[in-house]
Amino acid sequence: MSNEQPEPEHLHFWSFIDHAIERTSRELPGIDPLAMRLVLTLHRAANMLVYDLESTVHRPRGWSWPGFRVLFVIWLSAPVEARKVAELSGMSRAAVSALVNTLERDGLVSKERAPYDGRAVQLRLTDAGLEAITSAFRSHNEREQEWAGSLSAEEQKTLIDLLAKLTAHSTHFDARHRA
Repeated sequence: MSNEQPEPEHLHFWSFIDHAIERTSRELPGIDPLAMRLVLTLHRAANMLVYDLESTVHRPRGWSWPGFRVLFVIWLSAPVEARKVAELSGMSRAAVSALVNTLERDGLVSKERAPYDGRAVQLRLTDAGLEAITSAFRSHNEREQEWAGSLSAEEQKTLIDLLAKLTAHSTHFDARHRA
């Protein structure tokens, strides 16, 4: 048996998972390689999907993935306070605040005082923002369909159910996440 390790230049995005599992299993006996494979694969798949959506749909429009998420939440929840946008998008309040300033500067979002509290600011899309997000979302959903197209409708439902089960279970061990 050879102890040769593949040279880093011979590894690629997906083969690194096998390499990581083999190496950690050898160096740290007792780890759970199946759990490791699940998390690494899920993380890499999610990153690939986000990168693809951002680079093919959102960057050409001048938006980042977080910028799209903020516009999406405002579109579907307006009028809405920035703190709620942060919660619904899974982002920090500071990140949302900086993005809203940029989106307001670009004429896509407007701010107004909330009628129930003069200190609270509500966000809504401008007409240009509404046109931009609906156009972008049509392209976004076309790309989502391309991604989902490798799975049958039944497989898609099964994967959704499995991901829901995985995330629901996180409450049993006090998983940290943005609320």
